[in-house]
Amino acid sequence: NDKPQHNIVENTATRHKPTNQPQAQTKPHFHHLMSQPKGGKGDGKGGKSTGGKKAGGKAKGSARSRKAGLTFPVGRTNRLLRQNRYASRIGKAAPVYLAAVLEYLVAELLELAGNASRDNMKKRINPRFLTLAIRNDEELNKLLAGVTIASGGVLPNIQQILLKKKGKGGKHSQEL
Repeated sequence: NDKPQHNIVENTATRHKPTNQPQAQTKPHFHHLMSQPKGGKGDGKGGKSTGGKKAGGKAKGSARSRKAGLTFPVGRTNRLLRQNRYASRIGKAAPVYLAAVLEYLVAELLELAGNASRDNMKKRINPRFLTLAIRNDEELNKLLAGVTIASGGVLPNIQQILLKKKGKGGKHSQEL
């Protein structure tokens, strides 16, 4: 052991060269993480940021979403699973599977709501068409039985007993 002992402190940005002088242990610098506002990413000036977009192209999305062929964000799903503590341990495939299921449900709902809007000769999907799509589909209705959609209304339904009955000769059978 003729070589001198070197104290190496690694920084995430650059790697220091070893020296013969012992260096003091430094704490990791996390001040840049704490200075961001809690509202989210960005510079705090409001408005939309370009996020992951390149100068002349589309947003590339997260790597795991792209690998799985999904539109829904796998990374965000993973973060929310961990933050909300649904379980103490979360596997690698869990956020991918959950994002895939959510994407399928949204695609199914949007397809049915789009059909309902086309039937009513509208180009926009509004809450009414979401309600019609959910309540006319047996499985979605079962899944979202306890859900109320604001400004969604109800299915058109009149009980048969409430409808007037026609009697003989075209007169109403009910008399006062």
